[in-house]
Amino acid sequence: MIEREYKLSRTDEKTIEKVILDENIHYLHMVLNKSEGPPEHFSNSNVYMTVIRGRLSIGLDKQEIHEYEAGTLLKIPFQRKMNIKNLHSDVLELIIIKAPAPKNRL
Repeated sequence: MIEREYKLSRTDEKTIEKVILDENIHYLHMVLNKSEGPPEHFSNSNVYMTVIRGRLSIGLDKQEIHEYEAGTLLKIPFQRKMNIKNLHSDVLELIIIKAPAPKNRL
């Protein structure tokens, strides 16, 4: 086979899957329940974040928290402070692509 198949978890439980970590991109799948989110951190590449379901609450740098609904794609530049949270009762599901792949993170 030429192609390579990857399976994403289909769950409502907290999940942070590193689906693809190669020299081209990092592709992550994240499922978060109310009040969950990764630790605040700086983006280590350009980040493309797609809200699959739920509502994303995100604070970038010093700006106030903005909210984005399912069907939204965000582009977040390199070296931005990110505070990603689910502040709602509905499950939040995200696809996160980092391109180019961050250096020193393979």
